[in-house]
Formats: sequence, C-alpha cells, structure tokens
Amino acid sequence: MNIILTIGSGSGPTGRAAYDAALFSAGVTNYNLTILTSVVPPRSRIYREPYRTPVADYGRRLHVVQSCMTQSQPGMWAHVALGWLQEERTGRGLFIELHDDNLERLQRELQATAKAMQRNRDIQYGPLQAEFVSIACRDQSVCALALAVFTARP
Repeated sequence: MNIILTIGSGSGPTGRAAYDAALFSAGVTNYNLTILTSVVPPRSRIYREPYRTPVADYGRRLHVVQSCMTQSQPGMWAHVALGWLQEERTGRGLFIELHDDNLERLQRELQATAKAMQRNRDIQYGPLQAEFVSIACRDQSVCALALAVFTARP
C-alpha cells in the first residue's frame, strides 16, 4: 500500500473556515474524510508529497490519519506533528498524531509517545520520522494539518 503524507495550513474568519483552507492547502478538498487510527499496514510505503484531488473523486470518502490543530487566539501558535515508526523488513508500523501550542513540548511528547508505543508492542521499529506544521494566529483563526492519505472510496 502506498500512503501519501501531505501537509497544509490555512486561515479564515472561523476555525472551521481555517480547517477548510488547510484541507485545500493539503490538496484534499471535496472529500468526506474517514479518520483512521494509527496503524500502518504491512507492506506499506510512505511518501512525503503534495496530494491532489482528482476531479472524479469529488464527494468520495478518503481514509486518512489526521493530525490537526486550530487556533483563534492572536499571538498563539498551532503546531502539529504526524510521526511514524515503521519496521523495515515488513513495512508495518504506527502513526503518531499530536498537536500543541508549544513546539518544544510537542517534540518531547512525540519522542515519549513513540517510545511508549514501541514498548507496548515489543516490536523494534525503525527510527522515528515526523512531519511538523506550524502556523501563527494573527488576526484570523488558523489551522495546521498533516495527513497520511490511504485510499478514496465511492
């Protein structure tokens, strides 16, 4: 399975409008998102690249792992992390989706979460990889977004 890791951010007059702008920025507008939990299936490959919605996919369900944060307080930040661990031999792994208004705290939490998730499974995954997205709130609501895109369904 090929999984596309795409990111986006946006702003708008409301949190929902900012989320829609972030979806547009990430290339996944016009889908009905189905949010998945954090398991990477065996034989998966993860690619970091922009995702572009095919016109024919309008209204389809898109299966994703999502890390998202909106912020509406001026002067504050929205930071998201979408991390992953993957066993090199089998391709199976785990996604870790976190958010915080403090980037250093988010980075520490990501490391701690990855260690705990590995310990719970007693599996030696490869090194932790991650994508971070940050956006500052100024005069409008903002949204930071990272998605692992699996498949689209009618």
